[in-house]
Amino acid sequence: MSEHTLDGVGVLVTRPRQQAGELAEAIEARGGTAILFPVIDIHARDPVDVEADLDVLGDPAITVFVSRNAVEHGLSYAGGQIAAIGQTTAEAIRQGGGHVDICPATGFDSEHLLKEAAFDDVAGKTIRVVRGNDGREHLADALSKRGANVEYLSTYERKRPHYTAAELSALEQRWQAGDITVAVVMSIQSLENLGALLPEWCREQLPLTPLVTPAARVLQEALKHYPGCPAILAAGPRNNDIVDAIAR
Repeated sequence: MSEHTLDGVGVLVTRPRQQAGELAEAIEARGGTAILFPVIDIHARDPVDVEADLDVLGDPAITVFVSRNAVEHGLSYAGGQIAAIGQTTAEAIRQGGGHVDICPATGFDSEHLLKEAAFDDVAGKTIRVVRGNDGREHLADALSKRGANVEYLSTYERKRPHYTAAELSALEQRWQAGDITVAVVMSIQSLENLGALLPEWCREQLPLTPLVTPAARVLQEALKHYPGCPAILAAGPRNNDIVDAIAR
């Protein structure tokens, strides 16, 4: 880990509230200040509705988990071999008592997972993808072209949170005071929600504020919406990766 401290650095943490704590602790352990501003709320779907969806699905040869949220809300619905999109998701599966059969050694996206040998010969196999209420279609499209029967199981929903005028005003005051110098954005949806939720003055500061993300797709989207934005690509999605990128 980099020895650089984060003294005097205020980091806007946009992760869902349930997942922001560990990153905030890692930031503050290096001397920084974490300002929590979740831009996505995670809500578990009613188990009755999930079971109803499950009743019409086939028996999977492989169950793919695309995130920690998918594991938290859907590990009990796994069947066949278990695949994780990346190491962070794999850790969540193991912590939940599951066994990981397939996981890319590097990377944490559909492209890396599709390179695993287990997905080379999937013709005629049913593959269950456990996810939220929406998401990228690349994994399903690629597997379908290889002859697989891909079935989604949505176990949670991602929603844009609501902030009061007073809460947004308080955030703006902190930003104007120089308390926020970096923002962490983990997904394209987070980036979109951040832009939609911020007060106008704060939104105008985004092109001037370093944005740290572990995903190249998010970096590209940030530069498209905020040309010239000092976007920084972290080595991965783990807390230490994010903090090291902030330190840089």
